[in-house]
Amino acid sequence: MSLFKARDWWSTILGEKEEFDQGCLCVADVDNSGSGQDKIIVGSYNGYLRIFNPHPVKPGDEVQPEDLLLEVQLREPILQVEVGKFVSGTEGLHLAVLHCRKLCVYAVSGTQGNVEHGNQYQIKLMYEHNLQRTACNMTYGPFGGVKGRDLICIQSMDGMLMLFEQESYAFGRFLPGFLLPGPLAYSSRTDSFITVSSCQQVESYKYQVLAFATDADERHDTEQRKLSSGKRLVVDWVLNIGEQALDICVVSFNQGASSVFVLGERNFFCLKDNGQIRFMKKLDYSPSCFIPYCSVREGTINTLIANHNKILNVYQDIALKWASQLPCIPVSVKVANFQDLKGVIVTLSDDGHLQCSYLGTDPSLFQAPKVDSREINYEEMNAEMKELQKIIREATKTQDILPESEKQRDVTVTAEVSPDLDEESQATDSEVKAGAVPSLTVKITIQSRVAAQKPCLAVCVQAPLAVTCDQFVFNDLEPDSSETVVLSVFLKENCSPPELEGTCMVSYNIPTELNPEGIPRVSQCSFSLPLKLVCFPAQPSKAANHKLTIDTNKPPISFVTIFPDFVDPSEGDQANALGFQFLTGSKTTLLASKTSQRYRIQSDQLEDLWLVTKELIHRLQEHFKKQNCKDFSCTFSGSIPLQEYFELIDRHFELRLNAEKYQELLSERAVQFRAIERRLLTRFKDKTPAPLQHLDTLLEGTFREVIALADAAEENQANMFQAFAKLKSATHLVIMLISLWQKLSTDQVAILEATFLPLAEDTQELGWEETVDAAVSYLLRTCLSKSSKEQALTLSSQLSMPKDTSRLKKNITLFCDRLAKGGRLSLSTDSATQPAAVMPGGCATIPESDLEERTFIPGSTAVFASHGQTTKQKSKPGLSEDAAEETKSHEL
Repeated sequence: MSLFKARDWWSTILGEKEEFDQGCLCVADVDNSGSGQDKIIVGSYNGYLRIFNPHPVKPGDEVQPEDLLLEVQLREPILQVEVGKFVSGTEGLHLAVLHCRKLCVYAVSGTQGNVEHGNQYQIKLMYEHNLQRTACNMTYGPFGGVKGRDLICIQSMDGMLMLFEQESYAFGRFLPGFLLPGPLAYSSRTDSFITVSSCQQVESYKYQVLAFATDADERHDTEQRKLSSGKRLVVDWVLNIGEQALDICVVSFNQGASSVFVLGERNFFCLKDNGQIRFMKKLDYSPSCFIPYCSVREGTINTLIANHNKILNVYQDIALKWASQLPCIPVSVKVANFQDLKGVIVTLSDDGHLQCSYLGTDPSLFQAPKVDSREINYEEMNAEMKELQKIIREATKTQDILPESEKQRDVTVTAEVSPDLDEESQATDSEVKAGAVPSLTVKITIQSRVAAQKPCLAVCVQAPLAVTCDQFVFNDLEPDSSETVVLSVFLKENCSPPELEGTCMVSYNIPTELNPEGIPRVSQCSFSLPLKLVCFPAQPSKAANHKLTIDTNKPPISFVTIFPDFVDPSEGDQANALGFQFLTGSKTTLLASKTSQRYRIQSDQLEDLWLVTKELIHRLQEHFKKQNCKDFSCTFSGSIPLQEYFELIDRHFELRLNAEKYQELLSERAVQFRAIERRLLTRFKDKTPAPLQHLDTLLEGTFREVIALADAAEENQANMFQAFAKLKSATHLVIMLISLWQKLSTDQVAILEATFLPLAEDTQELGWEETVDAAVSYLLRTCLSKSSKEQALTLSSQLSMPKDTSRLKKNITLFCDRLAKGGRLSLSTDSATQPAAVMPGGCATIPESDLEERTFIPGSTAVFASHGQTTKQKSKPGLSEDAAEETKSHEL
């Protein structure tokens, strides 16, 4: 859509350094001329009242002296000006001016002048009301259905509605639950007042309910309230809009239902009389003011909405019809009729820029000059076209559309991890209970081939690991220059990390001829941390609750060879047992068989097996790779420890449920705390002191409960972080065991990791359980489906926190069973129809009917063994390692 400027019809600047706001502008025939021409009434916070009658000779002319009908100084700041039938005995229009502590009603009249200076205008004070409370805004209308006159309602800063029946004060009522004043409007169709409370709710109060409610002046007298016949002030209807409102306007352009328009900070609402939403519009800008006006199309309403980008938007219901540029940001906008020109837009800015404008465009007077006709030489055109196409092809080939290779990058980043721990630990604020927490130095180097602007380095390691400094900002890099930084990595939280990896990322700008500010680019690299950063050598332990056995196709390698940093060289080749003591206090033991090609990893905690198992397989692969042995492989033929894995899932989910309970309790106590505060504030504001009735004691007790709940929620959050770290480590372990068990390819392992380790963070809104459940369910209905009927089932598009983990555990169990029966992980569309493949090695599988038809019992042991085992067996204590391997090899 084209964006046009608003055409200036008439404009002026009011005063010097004066301030104006939303209620300072009004448009009406205030002098009762009867001509139908509106006048512009403007009041300022400096106390100046001005009345204009714009009539330029032609659009764009300067302001004539006779355009200003009246200018007076009222000595007090003017909050709002309105024009209505405010004087009894006459239906003429009068001007109401609202000050901070006073309401004045004036009559504006003009007398015909006999000289060239024109007519003379003056104002006459009809009556005034001194207010006992500081005013905020006001509204007017035929309250109670009166005929031929308007009543005034003023809202004070402390939430009192003061109603005036013209020259006399009627009554005052306090709004319930009041905190801060909001915009106020009156609906004559429903005879009710509409405002937006500090709770971000649109509230409607009937005039009759206000009239019969308890008097505001007597509400503090308990005995008087009991004897009074007044009723409690209740709201007619409430609508939660979720944001503060800038303005409210009630319009009715036909005999049908009226509409309530509410302008929020980010949304525009149109409501029915009963508070139901007729329509709403989400705004992609910050609005400043608005005004609805009559539409030429029946059944629709046009609305002008101005924003802080100096744009005036015209909407027909929710459809944007026009947009125009304004010279300033308006705080108030009106629609007026001047000199038979209907629909003039009147805007007022906060610094006094008053403008009357209209929407339109000027016709373009430019005409293209005629060109001399000449004969076309098609041969020259074809030659030129071929040359241009050749240039385009060359530019397309050399254009930097795809990311460049690592060798051709303008800026490269490399990380060098020190092989030894720091002599003096750089760990700070570590929560690990160990005596000395070690740290490791990482040296990061940035090399630039070209000039790079604003380079910024970010270093990230996964919690519970931490770095001494994670952000570095450098000066602009010159061509063929480099920068080097040194930092240390250490264990900060009191739990074992699921990953010993980090990432370095450099963001920079490359300037070009077309873009001197530079094109943003990013370079990154990864680095791996050694195992000795989180554990140290210890004595092996024979007894353990959890044991895993990894089979290899090569003879066992001495730990002196593959673990030189953990084994004392004096032990020689006799070292077949190795202990790892983690900084968090747990211990893991690694055993190598003397008679078979097996390695056993055992620990009291399932999650502690992960890092040692990963390190063992990695070092074995590196060892045989150096010896040019390409047929080395590891396999796992034991039982997948699903039961122990499910216990970690239940623990994490239990802490998530506790977090929800703490959040609900905190919300309840916060509501109670605010309610007590309001009661106390009401007592303190009373003119006549009243007893507190132990409200201060109740407030202190509620405050202590809020603090205690907050501490408990914080402790639960820390426990949930540790539980998720353990769950993540166990998940890595289960993925590795499944891949070794089924001999999965690299692509299949990537699918497995994406299923059980989603990239999304674990939060209360979207947790690990529901995300993994959805991913596993998708695989069960696609590549691992048993029939076409399962493929036809659709998954829910909305993820929500489940009631329990039984469905997740059942799906994981079924997932492993489908893999055992020959299913293969694939994201292709035809993978679901592939025939069941025979499992490698001819291993038997569990009948699927036994698993799917039986009732799943949470907490039961789910075991998948390649030898047909369906029960969990425990190794017998007291046997040596060799005896256990020779006599109970089937248990491994």
